[in-house]
Amino acid sequence: MIDIKFLRENSKLFSDMCQKRGLALDLNEILETDESLRSLQTKLQDLQHQKKCLAQDMATAKKQGVDSTDIQEKGLELRTQVQSLEAEETKLNETLHNLFAQLPNLISKDTPTGSSEADNILMHTHGKPKNYPFSVKSHDEIGTNMGLMDFESAAKMSGSRFVVLKGDLAKLERALAEYMLDVHTSEYGYQEISPPLLVRDSALFGTGQLPKFGEESFQTTTNHWLIPTAEVSLTNLAADQIYDQDQLPLRYVAYTPCFRSEAGAAGKDTRGMIRLHQFNKVELVSFVPEYMAKEEHERMLGAAEHILKSLEIPYRVMQLCSGDLGFHSQKTYDIEAWIPSQDTYREISSCSYFGDYQSRRLKARYRPLSEGKKSKPEFIHTLNGSGLAVGRTLVALLENYQQENGSVIIPDVLHSYMNGKTILS
Repeated sequence: MIDIKFLRENSKLFSDMCQKRGLALDLNEILETDESLRSLQTKLQDLQHQKKCLAQDMATAKKQGVDSTDIQEKGLELRTQVQSLEAEETKLNETLHNLFAQLPNLISKDTPTGSSEADNILMHTHGKPKNYPFSVKSHDEIGTNMGLMDFESAAKMSGSRFVVLKGDLAKLERALAEYMLDVHTSEYGYQEISPPLLVRDSALFGTGQLPKFGEESFQTTTNHWLIPTAEVSLTNLAADQIYDQDQLPLRYVAYTPCFRSEAGAAGKDTRGMIRLHQFNKVELVSFVPEYMAKEEHERMLGAAEHILKSLEIPYRVMQLCSGDLGFHSQKTYDIEAWIPSQDTYREISSCSYFGDYQSRRLKARYRPLSEGKKSKPEFIHTLNGSGLAVGRTLVALLENYQQENGSVIIPDVLHSYMNGKTILS
C-alpha cells in the first residue's frame, strides 16, 4: 500500500513511475477522492465542535431553568447532519481504500527503465552450458522414458498442467527440497516454518495478490484461497505485529505445494513441468528495518544462488527492468537456470524487495531504538525469494545431467539424500 501523504506530495513522481511500469493510471480520481474525504472530515470536526458547544449550552440552560427548546432542536438538526456525513465518510473511505489497493509499488532508484523482459539487465553468469555429443532430450522425455514421470494419469484425474512423479524421481524431488531446507537453515539462519496452505482474503490482500491477481489463484467454496506461494503465509506472520528492533532481522523458510491457475498463460509451456497448476517450492522471507534492506536483498540472492552453485547447474542473474517488474515489487533479481533442450535460460527464482508496501497493508511494524530508548513504531521492510522452485530445479537437473543412454547422474551433494544412489535410470 502506498502512503497517501507521499502520493499527495509526489503525484508527478508517481505518475512518471507508473509510465515506467507501462501502466496507464489516472491519479486524479484518487487525489479528488482524498480531497473530498479531507474536506468532509473538516466539516465533521466543525459539527462535532458545535455539538459540544450545544451540550454545554444545554447544561447551562437547565442549570438556570431557561427554556432549551431551541437548543434541543438545533441539537437534533446537528445530529442528523453528523449521521449523514459519517455515512458519506464511510463510503469515501471505502472508495479510497479500493482505489489505493489498485496502485503498484514504487520502483527503487537502481531499477533500470525498460518496457519488457528484453530490457532486463544481465548481472552475472555462473558455469558454462555443456556441449553434448548427442541429441539432448527434454526433461519430460527423460522422465517418461524412465517410467517415472506420468502426465497421462495426472491428466485423467486432474486435467492438464499436472504431473505424477514416481519412485526414485519422486525421491529426487524430495531430496532437492530437503537439501535446500538444510542449506537455508544451517548456513543462512532461516527458521523453518510449516505454514497453512489455505488462507483468507486478508492474507492475500496483505501481500498484494488481491485484488489485482485474484484470477491467478484458486478459491475454495469456503472462501479460502490455496496459496500461490508460501510468501503469503510467511509474510502474514508479521500481520498486526510490533517488533522490537533487536528482534530483526527475522528470516523464515518454508517448503510447500503452491497452486496457480496460470490465467493468461494459454499456450505457454504446455508440455512438461515448467508451468504447472500445482508445484513445490522452497520460499525465503525476511523482515528488516529499512537500513538493512539492500544488504538483505543481496544476502537472499546469495542463498538462492548457493543451491545452484552446489548442484553445478549453469545459471545467470538478471535484474528486472521497470516494465517487467512485479506489481508489488520495488526491485527484483531473477535467477535463470540453463535448460539444454530449450537452448536458453529459464527462471528458477525471483528475489524481490518490497519496501513497506506489504507491511502497510499488514500493519507490520517495529519499534526503533534511539539512544537506548524505544521510539514510535515504523513499518518493517519485507523481502522474499524462491530458494528454489523445486520442480524447475528438478527440470534443470534432469536436463543438465542427462546421459546418452537415458540415465541421469545425481549431483554429489544429493547422494546422502538419495541413500547413496548416484545415477537415476
